[in-house]
Amino acid sequence: MTGLPRRLRALPIRSRLALLVATAVAIAVAVVAAACWFVTRDQLESQLDETLSGSKVDQRYLTDLYTYCKGSTAQTPPRFVGLTVQLVDSQGTVCIAPDAASSKVPVSDKDLEVAKRERHYALHSTTAENGTDVRVYTYPLGVFGAPGSESGNLAVSIARPMSEITDSLSTLAWVLLLVSGIGVVGAGVAGLWVARTGLRPVDELTDAVEHVARTEDLTVRIPVEGEDEIARLSRSFNSMTGSLATSRDRQSQLIADAGHELRTPLTSLRTNIELLARSDETGRAIPPDDRRALMTSVKAQMTELAALIGDLQELSRPDAAQPGPLRVVALHDITRTALQRARLRGPELTITAELAPWYVRAEPAALERAVVNVLDNAVKFSPSGGSIEVNLHRGELTVQDHGPGIPAEELPHVFERFWRSPSARQLPGSGLGLSIVARTVQQAGGEIALRPASGGEGTVASIRLPGAPQPPPEL
Repeated sequence: MTGLPRRLRALPIRSRLALLVATAVAIAVAVVAAACWFVTRDQLESQLDETLSGSKVDQRYLTDLYTYCKGSTAQTPPRFVGLTVQLVDSQGTVCIAPDAASSKVPVSDKDLEVAKRERHYALHSTTAENGTDVRVYTYPLGVFGAPGSESGNLAVSIARPMSEITDSLSTLAWVLLLVSGIGVVGAGVAGLWVARTGLRPVDELTDAVEHVARTEDLTVRIPVEGEDEIARLSRSFNSMTGSLATSRDRQSQLIADAGHELRTPLTSLRTNIELLARSDETGRAIPPDDRRALMTSVKAQMTELAALIGDLQELSRPDAAQPGPLRVVALHDITRTALQRARLRGPELTITAELAPWYVRAEPAALERAVVNVLDNAVKFSPSGGSIEVNLHRGELTVQDHGPGIPAEELPHVFERFWRSPSARQLPGSGLGLSIVARTVQQAGGEIALRPASGGEGTVASIRLPGAPQPPPEL
């Protein structure tokens, strides 16, 4: 039994389906055929019993048979065709016509009870002395002989051969067996056809998966028809390959954009370092002011490289990656901390803040980085001596600067990776800051948007985050 499931699993799925269908049909056909045979047998036996119960032997024949049994040979009773008729007395003695002696039926206890008037009738099956299976009906008979004579209590047993129904049942059994065999074979063929037809989409899916594994071609799509499980599986496969293709395209784009962004600071670093090396090799000293400017440029380019690598590491996680552990944090406190860093980076700017308490569920470090990036953008684009207004009210954090602003046609691109406004190409930055902000806010269930400030001067960055219950105070 343990080897059978292994053999089934070793078969192709269509063969297993065909085998299971044929087995199920075979069981169903066998049950129906058996039920049909037993019902037919019961009906035929019931009809035979009714025929026997309705059979009444002619009184004259019974008189002749009784006289014969008493020893008179004046009248020998004839034999019934197809029937066995015999007399049974209360002692179990049987009397039967001489030419029917070979078909004599054994007397049962029920027959004796009828002869003794303890039963009204008896109906049972037995085997005659000639080996024939018979159905016997016994009923009581009155007293024979002249008035005043005592002939005792008698019963009449009428027997009919069971072959009248067993032959029909045998024929029916062969017919049912033949029909069942044809049905099982037909079910197997139909099951194989259904399995082959039903699994054709699975074959297509298998071919597509093998093609993708062999060629890494993620443009393969499976035609989807209907709304069944196979169609859902095909849609899922198409969605998966589409997502993989998009992910691969984004990865390729990220690598290309990163290479492009890295090329500029690396080229500048290489040029400055070559100037310093050439000065040492030739012995021609670089003027102190120029050397100081070169070192400042080298330091700035290294800082920009470090920031770009950090941003790339942050974005190396897929968009659907799980964020760090979420906690209930105070957005107003995180904003105050970010404001301290922003004031250090723009000491010449006037930064005002109105922060109403608001608690959110987010990753604290990622949320602080997002707020710092928004404030850094405002500091970077604000003119010298300008001002920045920061407000937090009912879950909306707004940061408004008074810089050149962002043209309306560029607003849809500000959250794309490595995208930088043409007017900001000369300013430090990697073009990844707002991408990181957008992803962090979305992972916290919030929204971020940029819009022109009222009056057309500057830009307003707006972050909306859903509130969370205030945590209990620490003891």
